[in-house]
Amino acid sequence: MAIAIKSIPVLSGKAAKKFVSAADSNYKRKSTIDFSVQVEKANKILAKAKLS
Repeated sequence: MAIAIKSIPVLSGKAAKKFVSAADSNYKRKSTIDFSVQVEKANKILAKAKLS
């Protein structure tokens, strides 16, 4: 017996516009994380263990 495939809900109208504008504003606000301190510490540990 086959299982019925459920339809995927689709945003339309005001809800779709609100979703897209929220996604765009979040994308513009994104920031990067600076891991340079952690990388430096890891490199020191590896150098001390003579692995790098």
